[in-house]
Amino acid sequence: MTERRRLAVIGAGPAGLTAALAAAARGVRVTLVDSAPQAGGQFYRQTAPGLGARRPQALHHQWRTWERLRDGLAAHIAAGRVTHLTDHHVWFVERQSGTSTADDTGQGSGFFTVHALLGPEQEEPVTVHADAVLLATGGFEKVLPFPGWTLPGVVTVGGAQAMLKGGLVLPGRTAVVAGTGPLLLPVAVGLASAGAKVAALVESADPRAFVRHARVLAAHPAKLAEGARYAAELARNGVRAQVRSTVVAAHGTGRLEAVTVAALDGDGRVRPGTERRIPCDTLAVGHGMLPHTDLAEALGCRLDGVAVAVDDEQRTDVPGVWAAGEATGIGGAELAVAEGRIAGLSIAARLDSRTPDRSSYASAAKARAGLREFFAAVDTVCAPPARWTEQVTDDTVVCRCEEVPASAIREAVDELGAGDVRTVKLLTRAGMGWCQGRMCGPAVVGLARCPETPSRRPFARPVPLGVLAREPGEPS
Repeated sequence: MTERRRLAVIGAGPAGLTAALAAAARGVRVTLVDSAPQAGGQFYRQTAPGLGARRPQALHHQWRTWERLRDGLAAHIAAGRVTHLTDHHVWFVERQSGTSTADDTGQGSGFFTVHALLGPEQEEPVTVHADAVLLATGGFEKVLPFPGWTLPGVVTVGGAQAMLKGGLVLPGRTAVVAGTGPLLLPVAVGLASAGAKVAALVESADPRAFVRHARVLAAHPAKLAEGARYAAELARNGVRAQVRSTVVAAHGTGRLEAVTVAALDGDGRVRPGTERRIPCDTLAVGHGMLPHTDLAEALGCRLDGVAVAVDDEQRTDVPGVWAAGEATGIGGAELAVAEGRIAGLSIAARLDSRTPDRSSYASAAKARAGLREFFAAVDTVCAPPARWTEQVTDDTVVCRCEEVPASAIREAVDELGAGDVRTVKLLTRAGMGWCQGRMCGPAVVGLARCPETPSRRPFARPVPLGVLAREPGEPS
């Protein structure tokens, strides 16, 4: 009997789940590798079972899509077509040479070896062998610094949402939601619906700029209706929205007590005299998202800007490697599902030495094209304020891991002659900490006035030296 080909899907969010189901249904043996204890990713982050959430659907939208993905995954696992590895933190994907020598149990040296660390301590090594790899690694939040942003009580908008969805807890009683981008709306509504007082929603973008993209927006009435529902919920909860405004500073002794908000002019500068202090114990702030590309970069995949470059089948330029979801460009769950389906069907066909039937994913491809155009328009409007660096004082900590202030970064550029981010990093240690620049990277780029370049990290996360010191070929 012909052995089934093996696919490793890294990431169990909407893209990874959809691809895994599509490939498994067509005879591919799938190993779904994810760092979370339950499938769903950040968008469908599930409440811990022990909390006994009675109405988990109240914390989500597109719940029917999640039910379909959840039930499909359970069916494939029961049938032995999918293996779901939870709490597995992938740090490297190794590309092998030669052909697959796997036996019926799935052991052997395939084209790829996925290296992961198991458990909360992330010290136990695990390897997964596969003939193909799908990178569905999602994205991470972009947060730009300002005075006081390191105070306890200041969280990312995604962090506030994760606390609600995963732990059924509020980050505080009185919140300000600020920054830019479509994530602000559901987070503000979620906090208000859960019982927090949302003192203000502060959006730096000008909604009038969407008029220039009316044609694109009109092609997505469901998205417009979704935004209208959020706006109605905010109004019902008495949440005041301030547009073309930004948080200038956060204040407090020991923890957050208030924020100062100010209006922006047409050039993205703070308008003098518009500052207003708002008491609060929580600030949920975010300036969009960035694709998670560490594994792709380590494999040598080409990037298109800051995202993994893929073709019409979601293939990267590295043979045997596909990518889908936020890793190929930020666009939300619906776009991730479309890309995941295309990738799963392509992988199943290519592993069977066939060209995929384009008609099998024609509707997904149409949705992908429209949603990419839609979110390109959103990204154009919801860009961070052009002059945000002017509000960053010299004593503002930029790199939290290494406690590097803005003054050190400016000194590296203006006095020491650093002309690129890598040199700034070597001179200041900004980006050398535990998060490896994921939190401070965009801020360092902005303050240093340097072009953003690929990180070229060999590994996607810190790895114990004992794991790296293992002899090659030693079983995990």
